[in-house]
Amino acid sequence: MASNVNPTVRRRRLGQELRRLREQKNMTAEQVAERLLVSQSKISRLENGRRSISQRDVRDLCGVYEVEDERVVESLMQMAKDSRQQGWWHAFGDIPYSVYIGLETDAESLRVYEPQIIPGLLQTHGYAEAVIAGALPESTPADIDKRVSVRTRRQDRIKDEERPLRLWAVIDEGALRRIVGNKQLMIEQLEHLVEQSHLPHVTVQVLPFDMGAHPGISGHYAILEFPDTSDSSVVYIEGVTSDLYLEKAQDVAKYSVMYEHLRAQALNVEQTRDFIEEIAKKYAAA
Repeated sequence: MASNVNPTVRRRRLGQELRRLREQKNMTAEQVAERLLVSQSKISRLENGRRSISQRDVRDLCGVYEVEDERVVESLMQMAKDSRQQGWWHAFGDIPYSVYIGLETDAESLRVYEPQIIPGLLQTHGYAEAVIAGALPESTPADIDKRVSVRTRRQDRIKDEERPLRLWAVIDEGALRRIVGNKQLMIEQLEHLVEQSHLPHVTVQVLPFDMGAHPGISGHYAILEFPDTSDSSVVYIEGVTSDLYLEKAQDVAKYSVMYEHLRAQALNVEQTRDFIEEIAKKYAAA
């Protein structure tokens, strides 16, 4: 395990290894839960990396799976210990989508479709503040500031010269037309969007209204891919009270095909920049 791998990814890799050991023994999660006198949901959460796992849990599971090689047991227990370390985002307190942040921090590429707002990684400070305040009207100024700070910190992946995130964003025209904050703020945001689109690792495409119905009509989603081939790609769908993470190969493949259709229907890069600049001009003239 590389020392720079974040705890979210460590949990995923450990969970994948524990699932592999269970499947080698031809045991179901229910059978393992019965042996350990725990709930089946706990075994599932440990395997999908959504829950911290203790060294004791690892030891007990290795016992059930009859792992005889002490080096393997010790390696898995060390992974469990490492997975309980905190990522940079924990310094900001309780963040509802901390699992996603952990995945995004380690991802090599991110494909996102956004129908309502500018993607978070491409937002200006003012736009992010206005979006969060509008989306969470009962939040305190301190909570808004915290969320904006987290969003700004996430954008470091775009600025990272050594390991930049490969970002591909398809944005619905509605996100450009929706006036968040005020028109001046929107002009600044659209100018920033065009500026970011010139980065070699950032691609922005707009899906105009006149394209009609399209595969993204059901809403926002993101596909994360990782540099280590042992880490499966993840489809992320954000919810109001809970988020959905899809990791099965057939699910990822389905959303990937949908994304290819979105990219094909959207304006190309140059057309997109012209389109965004034209909307910004209309805001300036109003």
